[in-house]
Amino acid sequence: MISVPRWLLLVLGALFSAYHVVLGIYSLDKPASPWPAVAALVLYATATALSLWPARRARMPDWLAALNLGVSIVLPLLVTSQLDASDDNGYATWYVAAVGTLMTITAARRQLVAAWLGVIALAVQTVIWAGPLALGQLGVVGSIVWVAIAHMLSSALAGAARSTRRYVQAEREAAAWQAAQDAHLFEGRMRLAQTQRIAAPMLRRIADGDHELTEAERRECRTLEAAIRDEIRGRMLLTDGVRRSVKEARDRGATVTLLDEGGIDDLDEDARDRVLSRLAEAISGSGADRVIARTAAAGSPVAVTVVGLRGGGEGEVLESDDAEVELWLEIPRVE
Repeated sequence: MISVPRWLLLVLGALFSAYHVVLGIYSLDKPASPWPAVAALVLYATATALSLWPARRARMPDWLAALNLGVSIVLPLLVTSQLDASDDNGYATWYVAAVGTLMTITAARRQLVAAWLGVIALAVQTVIWAGPLALGQLGVVGSIVWVAIAHMLSSALAGAARSTRRYVQAEREAAAWQAAQDAHLFEGRMRLAQTQRIAAPMLRRIADGDHELTEAERRECRTLEAAIRDEIRGRMLLTDGVRRSVKEARDRGATVTLLDEGGIDDLDEDARDRVLSRLAEAISGSGADRVIARTAAAGSPVAVTVVGLRGGGEGEVLESDDAEVELWLEIPRVE
């Protein structure tokens, strides 16, 4: 991609505008009185300097566009008030190219309405002052063409900028979608590998037609099924320490439920290790028949809530009033 430095464009615009000022100074002997032309030169130089002054916004401020429009209307009136339309005024008609340049700069900075009004005012004034043929002779048509070119380029660049923003946004969304798909694929593979590691030995024994499962092996199957369920429902609550504590609790006959609802996803590694170490200790130290560990809502000061119950029947959901709370622990996010 070929790019032009912005400072180079500003320098070229300043030099081109300065050329009109030089022509105006060179032809000051032509008007009947030079002072209106001097005032026009000062106005043009001021408006051009303000228009070319480096700014963060590419679009020209409305007040500056209005100023440029006013200058483009006043400039021809000041200069032609001291000229004879029937004479060959030579460089004394510098104002035509000056207005065209100023309005081209205005159009390039996305103030198209002001730019077109400025060259239309120049054309109307020229026709009134010197007749329709003067539009070509004085170069008014050329000024209109330059504004038209600036208009087309400005519109094309604005359209390209909008398309670029859309493409960038689409690329970001596609990258985010791809990352999510990759994450899901990686998560699925990891869970599959973990499940295979846990269940493969028992599955081979089950598949062995000559082997009849003992009661102990049946209990082990239930424990393995619960461990696999933990890997799915208690994803962020699992560490090696938590797995050991949960297995020990289940080996003594307790029912353990781990529910991860995303409440600790935003914790850093150190904070999560602290929270899960407390969780492992709580499960190991509890003598409850049923233990439920659940992450708190995001933004809560509590990271994980642990409840241990005795009695009240079997199952993960307690509906009996006979259950006795043996453990109630809220592990905070921050110590």
